[in-house]
Amino acid sequence: MGKVFNTTGICFPAKHYMVDLSGRLEQIARMVDAGRYFCINRARQYGKSTVIYGLSRLLAERYMVFSLSFQRMSAAKFRDEDTFCRAFISRMQQSLAIQGQQEPWPEYMDILAARAADLHRPLDLTDMFDDISLLCAHSPKPMILIIDEVDNACNNQIFVDFLGQLRDLYLNRELTPTFRSVILVGVYNVKNLRLKGQNGGEHRYNSPWNIADDFTMDMRFHPEDIAGMLREYESERHTGMDIAAMSRMIFDYTDGYPYMVSRLCKLLDERIPETDSIPRRDVWTKEGLLAAIRLFLKEPNTLFEDMVKKLDEYPDLKEKISYILFRGTKYTFEIDSRFASIGCMFGFLKEDNGFVSIANRLFETKLYNLLLAESEGHNELNPPDAKSQFIVQGMLQMDLVMQKFYQYFEDITVRGTII
Repeated sequence: MGKVFNTTGICFPAKHYMVDLSGRLEQIARMVDAGRYFCINRARQYGKSTVIYGLSRLLAERYMVFSLSFQRMSAAKFRDEDTFCRAFISRMQQSLAIQGQQEPWPEYMDILAARAADLHRPLDLTDMFDDISLLCAHSPKPMILIIDEVDNACNNQIFVDFLGQLRDLYLNRELTPTFRSVILVGVYNVKNLRLKGQNGGEHRYNSPWNIADDFTMDMRFHPEDIAGMLREYESERHTGMDIAAMSRMIFDYTDGYPYMVSRLCKLLDERIPETDSIPRRDVWTKEGLLAAIRLFLKEPNTLFEDMVKKLDEYPDLKEKISYILFRGTKYTFEIDSRFASIGCMFGFLKEDNGFVSIANRLFETKLYNLLLAESEGHNELNPPDAKSQFIVQGMLQMDLVMQKFYQYFEDITVRGTII
């Protein structure tokens, strides 16, 4: 079976057409070599797990890499320190076994495993990290800890205490052996923890992870990245596409959002040829891309489902996005602004010439559709003022909204270029 474009889970070079990540991986590896502790926090389906998979393989030659995910740890595993420690040690063992890093395990790994298996002796975080420190001291190679899907644990006091232990070892690393580098991966920035109280409200917590270095790498797929992927595809499929033009157009609509790039390519490869609307010779052209965009905007997918969920969870974010779209409101970009920081964290917003902007044209069009659909039936936007391009005497004028929307939609479906 030949390669395919992948939009679910980790991408494997032997199975999938994918962007060359070697430059990014080397850049992250240099942070590891320098002993940095940091977070890779990016939006959903931004290629984080694929990067972590590639990084683990790259580092395995010179480090003992413990790469695990909290996605497989249920809420019950965070019930108390004893339960968490046993589950965490088990995940450490599984990580080495899966990666084939069984060469040779230091005796302290066996001791750590034996402690976890002894149900008659309670375990706490201090005990576990004392044993991990001994393991670091006797490991044949420096040890690296990578934890994916940390979002599953962020609203949990056990996790905060776990970070506190890592922080203490980091600050005393010249005296006490510990992990050479720790990488936490997820959507939320663990440096800015917010824990939910019993009444459901949030309060900000001074995260122990304030020791972490900033991770500023641009993980978008730029036109040259997309072109590299399409060159491999073209060498096997011989479609005759203009690779440079297609790469630029895909980037223009997605702003390099990894899932969107891969999904559009997958639709072009698998779905568009099955339709009668586009001749096969024109699939990998602007006409074919616009057909793929129309399919993408209509289909159910996890990215848009997550977007709807997040907008419901953060009504202030939803309100301000509606003002940007329907009223042309301009908000000065300030990353410490809660709505801007949340919107950027989820991948919906970005900074554009000093103002908050929707992240890309596909999000913008989908948000138009969503918010228009929700506004139908009550014909009112409840604006804080009446200075809106769609508000007349306090009422949302749907004919003006639809005129603007169809003008925009015609641009995205016919003209296919950004103005």
